[in-house]
Amino acid sequence: MPHSQFCSRMGWGLMFAFAAQAAQACEAPSPAVIDIDANTYYSDAHHSVVDPVLKARNEAATRPINDFLNTVARGASAYQAKQEVTEAECVLSWLDNWAGQNAMLGKMTTTQSYYTRKWALASMALSYARVQPRATTVQRQHIENWFRTLADATIKYSEQQKGARNNHYYWEGLAVTATGAVTGEARYLSWGRKVFNYAMDQIRSDGTLPLELNRAGKALQYHIFSAEALVMTASILDLQSTQLDRLVKFTLDGIDNPAPIEQMTGFKQEVPKSEPGWKLVYARHTSQVQGAIPAKTWEARLGGDLNLPNPLEHLQHRPSGT
Repeated sequence: MPHSQFCSRMGWGLMFAFAAQAAQACEAPSPAVIDIDANTYYSDAHHSVVDPVLKARNEAATRPINDFLNTVARGASAYQAKQEVTEAECVLSWLDNWAGQNAMLGKMTTTQSYYTRKWALASMALSYARVQPRATTVQRQHIENWFRTLADATIKYSEQQKGARNNHYYWEGLAVTATGAVTGEARYLSWGRKVFNYAMDQIRSDGTLPLELNRAGKALQYHIFSAEALVMTASILDLQSTQLDRLVKFTLDGIDNPAPIEQMTGFKQEVPKSEPGWKLVYARHTSQVQGAIPAKTWEARLGGDLNLPNPLEHLQHRPSGT
């Protein structure tokens, strides 16, 4: 065989091999979850003591959703970091697949099911923001219409609730705000701002949230969880708030020294091993936080790698390392 013909065949062979490898790089989307049958797992009045059996049951029920969110967030973060088009295409194909099946719009069996869905919407919208420029017109229509339907369902459920508006309300606000940011719908941004303003009114002068203080040994954890949603919402809406600054300071101080919050609650607190990754989001949007990068910088509910500024964030400062 002539050398040129051999090289030509080898070239085509390599091209086909690379094409096959690229095609295999994106696995088929996981089966869409239509109904959500989650369950609560606390056994005390403060919702602070976990029942391990109920916790395991809830984790099993929500694992397909959480696995989907992690896959999407990892692919979206990888695309933003490396600009590899195949990563974005894979994320978009997964989101488009679930959108086409109206995922998570079936039967919600419990309040925990609704909680699971709003966390999922926040995660997907923030991950989608990283790859949105690569979406085709058809993909944008499918995915964003699905997000709108999920946001409308979130608002409907939230407005029907007559109980306490705690961290769950703040996460509903983030989910709807992120949807508004990726779809350009002002009504979602307006609703998110309403939730944010409500939350700011709840913060006391010492930076505490009364409803989260009522969580006994998990009071610090739920201040962290509340701040997570509110910090990202503030960045998306480009809002600065002295009330939020107080909440962040109280929360981060509590991680360094939980004694004050333990005195307030009368319960020993569960303290994380490192500062939360949302500190990076807060630092990029304000000049209030300095210091080392948190050890944990991955959070699927916030769209993946928090070292990478989400396209929805409004950056005022870019600390070293981001």
